[in-house]
Amino acid sequence: MDEMTVWTRQHESVLETLERTGRYTAKRDFIVKDLEEHAELVLEVYDWLVLHSPAAGDRPLDAEYPVWLSYTNEAAMLPIPGSVLLELSLPRRLVTAVNIEKWGAMLNYSYIPADPQDARRHRRLLEDYGVSDAKAYISQFYPQIKREITGSWDRLFDDAVLLGSSAAYGNVWELRREWVRRVTRA
Repeated sequence: MDEMTVWTRQHESVLETLERTGRYTAKRDFIVKDLEEHAELVLEVYDWLVLHSPAAGDRPLDAEYPVWLSYTNEAAMLPIPGSVLLELSLPRRLVTAVNIEKWGAMLNYSYIPADPQDARRHRRLLEDYGVSDAKAYISQFYPQIKREITGSWDRLFDDAVLLGSSAAYGNVWELRREWVRRVTRA
């Protein structure tokens, strides 16, 4: 089996769940609690990710959202009190790569262009309407632009489309106790 080492920073309750039950899956309530007043801003994009992930068919029934992974220890989130850094060794086939630049664009409700020519075309469209991607996405007045924006998000998983960098995070549907190799407390 082709294994890889990854890291994830989680609330210490995730480790407690892993120790108690042997596995952990992310729930909507956890994300809402973690992101507080920003939750509704990002959950729409997270919902898109859940439905469109190449691994969507492998999602366990109790996994509402994926767990984010870093490919390097240094790329894991900064330590905060009450968090743990889990070093994991798991099957490579279970990890879905998510380009950091494209994911950031999606969180900003932005269009992911296929190439520079497509980027220019889309920019002209926005200029013609006097609107930004975010405004068009949030507003009810630009449904065709919103459809174009969300349609472009399929390029998240197209490695031929880059927005400056190929750097990526990973997603996995669950964490398992047997994958934990090291725990670092904040």
